[in-house]
Amino acid sequence: MDAKEPQSDGEKLESKRPARRRADEIKAFRCKNLIVVIEEPENPRNIGTVIRNVNALGAEKVYVVDPRQALSDDWQELRGEPKLSKLSVSAVKWTFVKRFDSTEDCLAHLEKNRFVSVATSPHVRGKTNKFLHEVDFAEHAKLAVWFGNEARGISDLAVERCEMCISIPMFGMIESLNLATSSGIVLYEVTKQRREYASRYRLRDRRGERAVQLPTVMATDR
Repeated sequence: MDAKEPQSDGEKLESKRPARRRADEIKAFRCKNLIVVIEEPENPRNIGTVIRNVNALGAEKVYVVDPRQALSDDWQELRGEPKLSKLSVSAVKWTFVKRFDSTEDCLAHLEKNRFVSVATSPHVRGKTNKFLHEVDFAEHAKLAVWFGNEARGISDLAVERCEMCISIPMFGMIESLNLATSSGIVLYEVTKQRREYASRYRLRDRRGERAVQLPTVMATDR
């Protein structure tokens, strides 16, 4: 019997299940070391929606400050939780989620691992305040973006420990957006910038410029 020829990378990819094939295709476009923090969310629907946004836009992880212990500490349990899976449109199965008992615990964990935090918040006196489009989100290798409670916003403790506050410019009579909308807008800008940086440079501080830039969007069949 003739030995089978080894499969090419393309043939291997084609033979995989559609979900696994998709996971392999998007791997190069994920934004490593980009964590999204939701602080004390009240509505479970918002947790699911933010997880969906995180997955769709290519951030790496979701941290949830959850003093009421509404979520499990075990991601594998969360992946199989029917309500959260439905609310996130199954994104929780593909997005790592970690819960913390308090804002202090979450901040301590991030700082221990050398993450720089930024808060999505209106202007705060005494802090560096910038509009979304003014911020260089590729400046730090490890970045955590915080979103506050639906009613109270970001806590004073989180604001104090964050490097800056960022806000979305608004031009209407209503000057607020819900968590689902604001997280989508903010994360689109953050992930776009970080993919653009990675497409041009291999190292931090604009070092290791690539001879050929990597793609920043996935090719689609037309």
